Amino acid sequence: MAEVKLSAVARTEFGKGAARRTRRAGLVPAVLYGHGTDPIHVALPAHETQLALRAANALLAISIDGAAPQLALPKQVQKDPVRGTLEHIDLVVVNKGERVTVEIALVIVNDDRPDRIVVMDQQTIAIEVAATNIPAQIEIDIAGLNPGDAVYARDLVLPEGAVFPGEPGDLMLSIAASKSQEDLDAELDAASGVTDSSAVTEAAAVEA
Repeated sequence: MAEVKLSAVARTEFGKGAARRTRRAGLVPAVLYGHGTDPIHVALPAHETQLALRAANALLAISIDGAAPQLALPKQVQKDPVRGTLEHIDLVVVNKGERVTVEIALVIVNDDRPDRIVVMDQQTIAIEVAATNIPAQIEIDIAGLNPGDAVYARDLVLPEGAVFPGEPGDLMLSIAASKSQEDLDAELDAASGVTDSSAVTEAAAVEA
């Protein structure tokens, strides 16, 4: 994932009032933590930052008051519940070559057969990877899979150097057979029969 460069300014005012003034100025309050250093309070350009955070695990190269940029990953993002605008961001400082553990979305490709249903056991997967090599997603190609087949952690194609810390046999997804229209109609008829029978029984009980 490419670095997203952002220019920040150091914050010297704190509290709710200062935060509101920062946001009115088109900035978003943020704090950088990590590597045993004191927290660094900054303000980031709100629009550019919101665009950058559309990508999960966005790697940000943040330059504070014109200084050399430092890499950071979003740790916690607070948004306005109504407008969806950024309220505050916690960032974790990382170094080039440093390995981090992140959650990556699993995305199915070649799901174009009507005779099967994909049953996802996991929507995301945690991997340990270099901070500068975090993938946007991990694709699972199911082109040749048939009902009864499954995909496990050992089957995933991970980025070079990435490691899955779980078990190789952890289930990611399975393939089930889709039901024909005849099967669906039969199930609907059976359900209707049960409902009709229940209605007759209830009516008989009322008459009694």
